[in-house]
Amino acid sequence: MKSRAILLCLLLIVAMSLITAYLYPRLPAQMPVHWNFAGQVDGYGPRWQIWLLGPGAMGALLLLGMALPWLSPRQFEVQASGPTYGYMMMIPVLLMACVEALVLCAALGVPLAVHYIAPGLACAVLILLGNPMGKVKRNFYLGIRTPWTLASERVWYATHRLAGRLMVASGLLGFAVLSAGAPHWALMLAITAWAPLAALYSLLYYKRLPH
Repeated sequence: MKSRAILLCLLLIVAMSLITAYLYPRLPAQMPVHWNFAGQVDGYGPRWQIWLLGPGAMGALLLLGMALPWLSPRQFEVQASGPTYGYMMMIPVLLMACVEALVLCAALGVPLAVHYIAPGLACAVLILLGNPMGKVKRNFYLGIRTPWTLASERVWYATHRLAGRLMVASGLLGFAVLSAGAPHWALMLAITAWAPLAALYSLLYYKRLPH
């Protein structure tokens, strides 16, 4: 990861740690940690878990992002994607910060429409990850890793250019479905349909190549 991406992640972890430490004495002994599709709390946990959910998970994701370049085999290095790799590894860290903020607000009694916010975050992540997807170079950790994309660099790039567009479209469609108040199955279909389409495209594109 680029030093700038690491620094931004560290600053975010420090900020969420300070916020958690400040609010921790006000948190109830048992706080909500899980909601159902209707936005109703269906799981509680001790308040110390907020440290694992927020700074702990964010730190673990940052360490994973720093370790993957070392673990990558030759000719499949994730760092070959340049700044795109750092950007894409920052998204999960940012997502966990948003999740922690959501849990903290719920624990403090702030009224939130969780059944809208949680899937909205998923749609936003799709758009943020899909936008640079076409710049991801072939590797074993990030992207659409089917047998056909890993076997052919040409298939990899074609599939990822399409997948990026599909992910952005799925994210936007998810927001539209969410705003329309459609059933949960329709929302799940909207934000997941891109994956099998991208995988199928990689197979069909590979079969069309001269061998």
